Amino acid sequence: MAKIDSELSRTFSEYLLLPNLTTREMGTENVSLVTPLIKFRKGEEECPMQLNIPMVSAIMQSVSGDRMAIGLARAGGLAFVFNSQPIESQCEMVVRAKKYKAGFVSSDSNLKPDDKLSDILRLKEKTGHSTVAITDDGSANGKLLGIVTSRDYRVSRLSRETAIKEFMTPISEVVYGEEGISLSEANDIIWEHKINQLPILDKEGRMVAFVFRKDYDRHKENPAEFLDDHKRLMVGAGINTHDYMDRVPALIEAGADVLCVDSSDGFSEWQKDTLDFVHEHYGPDFPVGGGNVVDEKGFRFLAEAGASFIKVGIGGGSICITREQKGIGRGQASALLAVAAERDRYFEETGVYIPLCSDGGIVYDYHMALALAMGADFVMLGRYFARFDESPGRTLSVNGNYVKEYWGEGSERARNWQRYESVGDDGQMLFAEGVDSYVPYAGKLKDNVDKSLAKVSATMVSCGALTIDEFQKKARMVVVSPTSIVEGGAHDVIRKDT
Repeated sequence: MAKIDSELSRTFSEYLLLPNLTTREMGTENVSLVTPLIKFRKGEEECPMQLNIPMVSAIMQSVSGDRMAIGLARAGGLAFVFNSQPIESQCEMVVRAKKYKAGFVSSDSNLKPDDKLSDILRLKEKTGHSTVAITDDGSANGKLLGIVTSRDYRVSRLSRETAIKEFMTPISEVVYGEEGISLSEANDIIWEHKINQLPILDKEGRMVAFVFRKDYDRHKENPAEFLDDHKRLMVGAGINTHDYMDRVPALIEAGADVLCVDSSDGFSEWQKDTLDFVHEHYGPDFPVGGGNVVDEKGFRFLAEAGASFIKVGIGGGSICITREQKGIGRGQASALLAVAAERDRYFEETGVYIPLCSDGGIVYDYHMALALAMGADFVMLGRYFARFDESPGRTLSVNGNYVKEYWGEGSERARNWQRYESVGDDGQMLFAEGVDSYVPYAGKLKDNVDKSLAKVSATMVSCGALTIDEFQKKARMVVVSPTSIVEGGAHDVIRKDT
């Protein structure tokens, strides 16, 4: 008969932290959220790759594209560009993120001179941007022939059928900068000529990027940026256990700094084969994470297979229905506590510290703090990041509320058969392990991340800790009852905001 684990499968919401003494020097401004990303010999050397904030984005179509990679790395975290797409397009996303330079924005609004005013209006509605580059081929890298801004036309006085070339500002009248110019020099030109945008062109007159006046303040300081040795943004990429022999070389050639095997269940020989391939061809130190696991055996398996970090969690994501479809998984808190204990035992035996990534189960901001206290070095978030401007999902108005599309990698929409094995002879998924949904639109990534991490820092201070390592050593927790959960929120009052 089956072996039964007598421990309850618990979630983050079933725990609360007990406060410790907060000393005078423990202000939130003194908290450090720097955390190791990959394994290292703790106590003997410093981790060669450290996140500046303990957040990475999920390997999902609706979460991690090149815009998320740029936005999250600038905030100090890391995005893993999703792999449920052709190798070529995933590599293109990695390249765009690695080529990004703060303040230099690739144009996402481009048309040809023979297009019409109606095309301008349609594009503006789609992107929300009023500046349109007019190039010979209508691409972001075509030869620039002119620019259209909202000052170049009045809808009430111009037919929607009017060709763009009739009202655009021609290149002869456009102030531009040459490729290689610094951001400081570009901003000087913008202020000197009293313009709102400066196109950057190569020697052949082809578009390279835009620099916008409105971005000046936004790009002055980003002290937490996660950068490589060449001052480029760090970019992660997901891989699978099917086409890794082709995908891995292409992604590394494109510039991916870290890889992570995207699998709902990492306790498998296929995952070991994938890790072996990476380390055999790119060296034992090339960073590649493994997962997902929920217990001691799964951790040991991936640790011995050479995983640089290990993801913990099966079925805890807001979009995931693996547990109800297959009966596989474990409450995220229980899984994390068990794996963290085994990670610490492994460290005592070998001297090698393998960071843990808590993947799933985060509903509230304080759950991030709980995950860190329970042993996670960083958290992987899907729903959280899907709400922001930087995610790939469309922003829609549903019942008067702005939302963003969010779908799971196990959903019919994602059709990620390389992650889930439930595929019939005709190539169709036999059953889904994720759903297609909406999440409330929340605006810009940085604004939300700053707020969430301010809460995490405040929690750490209340627990008498200024670093994540200290937090884990000092944290004290209690299990809460259902009624104390109710007590923890507003109750027995009539709230003014309802």
